[in-house]
Amino acid sequence: MGNKQIKQHLETAQKTGILKISLQRLQDFPPQLKTYPNVLKTLDLSENRFERIPDDIARFTLLKHINLSGNKLTELPDVLGELQKLEVLLVMDNFLTRIPKTLSNLKHLKQVNLSNNQIVEFPIMLCGLKQLDVLDISRNKITSVPAEVRNLHVIELNVNQNQISKLSEEIADAPRLKTLRIEENCLQASAFTPRILKESKISSLCVDGNLFNSKQFTDLDGYDTYMERYTAVKKKMF
Repeated sequence: MGNKQIKQHLETAQKTGILKISLQRLQDFPPQLKTYPNVLKTLDLSENRFERIPDDIARFTLLKHINLSGNKLTELPDVLGELQKLEVLLVMDNFLTRIPKTLSNLKHLKQVNLSNNQIVEFPIMLCGLKQLDVLDISRNKITSVPAEVRNLHVIELNVNQNQISKLSEEIADAPRLKTLRIEENCLQASAFTPRILKESKISSLCVDGNLFNSKQFTDLDGYDTYMERYTAVKKKMF
């Protein structure tokens, strides 16, 4: 993208609060942003070649929506935790190995998508964020869902296509969790304990592609209780 095009995008963004500079093969943060007025509410830098996001991003304290997907990021800056108004964070299709602990400061987050990265640990810093509705951490290298998940407030959790062999039954205490997508992992049927099946609020449990067959799953203690929730929700939908 030439300087003329960037200038046009920046001028438009001053009026709309929306800056979209995607699909431009950019490797560096546009230098004009270092002195840009603090007016942005949406920043889309997806499908470029960024290897890092500079701390300058913290200047844009009005940001509600950030899309950094499809770059070459291996980490996110700690200063993201200063963007107190942030509601949507999209960083799929990168090379992230970890998530900054400072994300726990983002009390208004509603949606986080970190799918298709190299993350090895469940992002427990997102547990306790009471506005968070959807968390997608599918297609990573996570091996366990820890006990801290009891404090995860999402309605939907997607951990498909990881390497999960341990599922803490504390997930039964997650206060709003209705949909759990945990397909194509390394779980035995016994991971879905009676407590998870009987006491959780989960009404949609997607488990295909693990280390058990459908009969082993339907034979579990608590499966009938889970199916009662599933059926009740389906009836409401129709």
